[in-house]
Amino acid sequence: MTEEQISQLPVEKAVLTSAPNVPPPITRDHPVRLEVDLTSTEKTFQMTSQYKYEGWTFNDTIPGPFIRARVGDFIELTFYNKDLSGRQHNIDCHAFTGPGGGAALTTAESNGVKKARFRLLNPGLFVYHCAANPVPVHIANGMYGMIYVQPEKDLPPVDKEYYVLQSEFYHEPPQIGIDGRPEKTVEFSYPDAVREEPNVVVFNGSDSSLTKNPLTANTGETVRLFFGNAGPNLTSSFHVIGSHFRKVYRDGGVVSPPTDILSTLSVPPGGAAITELQMIVPGAYTLVDHAIFRLEKGAVGYLNVTGKPRPDVYGSEEPPAPCMGCKLHP
Repeated sequence: MTEEQISQLPVEKAVLTSAPNVPPPITRDHPVRLEVDLTSTEKTFQMTSQYKYEGWTFNDTIPGPFIRARVGDFIELTFYNKDLSGRQHNIDCHAFTGPGGGAALTTAESNGVKKARFRLLNPGLFVYHCAANPVPVHIANGMYGMIYVQPEKDLPPVDKEYYVLQSEFYHEPPQIGIDGRPEKTVEFSYPDAVREEPNVVVFNGSDSSLTKNPLTANTGETVRLFFGNAGPNLTSSFHVIGSHFRKVYRDGGVVSPPTDILSTLSVPPGGAAITELQMIVPGAYTLVDHAIFRLEKGAVGYLNVTGKPRPDVYGSEEPPAPCMGCKLHP
């Protein structure tokens, strides 16, 4: 496609959403120049119930926004570096074709702006992240998100779609304040990160993101999860307790046929997968990484399903007795 032909394409502003929300499906049948604005900032946030953390973000959120596009679109990316510390930042998007996934074209100095264009040649679900030096540190501090590039014929419609991204944080012990008490804000630990020993493993940026604000659905509905793993180090064994992935688009691929009926899914750092759940029995379903001690580090979330009981599928003459204080059975 020539520059003149590209310039004649219609222009759209991308709908960007914060986790766990997903932009609506794209219904057009033609490519556009899709304008995407991303901004790097520093932001102190509540990482766990115990500690705050100074994260590095895209658009003030960890994870960064979910981007929805269509194969053949041209992403017209404007990247603003509002990190006043003097650090460089950029975007390496696994959906982009070319050296560095766009990192060199988008590297911006503090208070700088970079613009670049990328044609989306391949459909699928992809992670994006900052790849400025030192790359692992930028990822570990929260600079990641996801983009879904719809195929020309999108996946069949479902009732609910959600965005869930797993990641790890590595921090030093809290410093002791002048009052003799531990500080509430902790700092990044490079040695822990190199040893691949995270203090925190979470979904959508904090240990409470999907427990205080659970995902929701009704019985009879199909729920699609756009699941990713930002890492930077650990492979996820993603599992939803009490349900099954009726369809799994492994590695974020939407060209090959999906796998039917899995219970646990391996997703490597930088990887993604699209899963679908059919909600049959009402109740609370727990999202976990089945490397199960990560539960104690924050890797837990809930999907609350409402509807009529299904004693033909799940029931007992005895009343339920969940274990007290268990994070897996709210």
